[in-house]
Amino acid sequence: MNLQTLATPRIGWRWPAALILFLLGFAGFATGVAPSERPDVAQADLLTKAYYSLGLFVVGGLDIGTPASGPLLGRAMLWIAYFGAPLLTASAVIEALVRVMAPHRWQMRRLHDHVVIVGAGELTISYLRVLRGSHPSTPVVVVDEHVDPVREQELAQAFDVRVVIGNITHDFVQNGLRLDRAARVVLLGDSDFQSFEAASKMLRRFPHLESRLVLHCQRLRFLRSMEATTVGRLCITFNSYHLAAASLVKQQLIGHFEKTEHRDVVVLAGFGRFGQTILEELQNLARDELDTVAIIDVDADRRVMVAEEQRRLGGNYRRVVLQGDISHPEVWRSLAASVDLSKDSPTVILGTGRAEDNLRTALWLKQSYPNAFVFARTNDKSELAVEVGSEHGIRNISIRQLVEDNIPEEWLA
Repeated sequence: MNLQTLATPRIGWRWPAALILFLLGFAGFATGVAPSERPDVAQADLLTKAYYSLGLFVVGGLDIGTPASGPLLGRAMLWIAYFGAPLLTASAVIEALVRVMAPHRWQMRRLHDHVVIVGAGELTISYLRVLRGSHPSTPVVVVDEHVDPVREQELAQAFDVRVVIGNITHDFVQNGLRLDRAARVVLLGDSDFQSFEAASKMLRRFPHLESRLVLHCQRLRFLRSMEATTVGRLCITFNSYHLAAASLVKQQLIGHFEKTEHRDVVVLAGFGRFGQTILEELQNLARDELDTVAIIDVDADRRVMVAEEQRRLGGNYRRVVLQGDISHPEVWRSLAASVDLSKDSPTVILGTGRAEDNLRTALWLKQSYPNAFVFARTNDKSELAVEVGSEHGIRNISIRQLVEDNIPEEWLA
């Protein structure tokens, strides 16, 4: 269903065709053609002939009869208008009926207490999996500007979702989605700015959506800058990496820290959005448990500087920053000069976006430091990572699984 296409006014082929047929009928009468039931039309004035030409679109000449006399060319033009005008009218009526009777239009008109999801990416699939687990019958509409046909089929068949193609920031699309009767809107699109733009318009046009808008923001810096705005306060905003990191710290790391005798050493190998949010959660929930935090990243210096600028780093622990690739042995030799991983039970989180590097480095670390509490990140659920991890004592982190396990019930229908 393409609301965006319907929103664009355009002149179809019927208007030019109607003009041509009208001119043909008028020209036929103007040449002196006399219809069988009203021969006086041939001597009528031009305005009368124009009136009868327009009448061909309604009754097709049934009230005045067929062309009976007059020039051959005039009769030919009039016969074309006799057949063409009513056919054109009938085609327009049929098309209008089809549009009005289209199933998707009736479905959209009947929508109420439904969930509207903006975006058709992997995060939408995760959200739908959780939603359908607890609310299998809630009406759901997914809207995006571009949806792959395979993904559209997956959404419709696997999750019983209506898919709409359109730009959510346009008023026409918002009206078509029946947002005035929606129970919740979940913005999971790729553009953070567009998500906040759409949320701003929705809150202005549909005030009942206050606190019913769930907005995902991919960029942490932009999310934090928008927290102080009105739209940021009226929406439920989140970042998937932050959600996953909070779950990891609460469910696994704090319990491990409580079992260790001394304050803990934590190595964050990868300091992107996931690594930064892990450290933020550690500082919030386990500040007194930290002895040393080592940060390893190919862009570590800049990322640490950005985090410090946003006042996201602090605490009474020692911080070690190493710039380099986690796959490079020299990085770990440099770390060993500052941090002794052979003592106690240090926590090492391999959290880069490269699953194969995380797993390979985790295997090497576990062999070198069997006492270490090692985590290896994957984005999706990985049977390989789980199997290898269980064999070698490595814990698997699936970003998608952590997100799905920690989507709050109040974010659903």
